[in-house]
Parts: sequence; C-alpha cells; structure tokens
Amino acid sequence: MAVLPADRPWYVPSIVLGEFRYGLLGSTRRAELEPWLDAVEQACLILMPDALTARRDGTLRRALDAAAVRVPYHDLWIGALALQHDLPVVSRDADFEKMPGVRRLDW
Repeated sequence: MAVLPADRPWYVPSIVLGEFRYGLLGSTRRAELEPWLDAVEQACLILMPDALTARRDGTLRRALDAAAVRVPYHDLWIGALALQHDLPVVSRDADFEKMPGVRRLDW
C-alpha cells in the first residue's frame, strides 16, 4: 500500500522529520506509527536548510520582529524552506499564516 499518492512529488523539511521523530519517541503508539513514518520519509524528497534558507529565515525573522509577531523558532525554518522552494506548508498551525509570503494549506 502506498503511503502517499505517486501522482506528484512530495516534500518534507528535515526539521519536520525531527519534530515527528521527537514526538514518536514519546508516543504510546510508536510501534504502530514508526513504520508509517519510515515509509513517508522514503516517499518524500527531504528539504535541507542551506545558505539560501538562512537568508530567507533572516528576512522572515526581521519582518516578524518589525510587526512584533512571535512564532516558534522551528516554524521559521520550515517557512523559510517553503519560501525558498516556492511550496506551501501543509499544516494546521496558524503561525504559518503570520509569515509574509508563506502559503499555508490546512489538512
């Protein structure tokens, strides 16, 4: 059974994988969910931060500072990767809507 439809490429930031792995290690459903997460990881292209991501991150942070808006540090890096690769962020987290230029899709 395919974890994700093969009709398009799927992307996941390495930061998101770290957050998922952290949560999984404390989960009572680890035995059930770990194989699923392994399969998702294998099905996706992993987006890694680089120097261009750092530029986007710095710009986002300055814009949010100027607006006196705070968002979690990891979310800034995820938003920076989304901007860098011109991809939406699929998340229920409304903090992504506070980031200029970042498109959030609810799921």
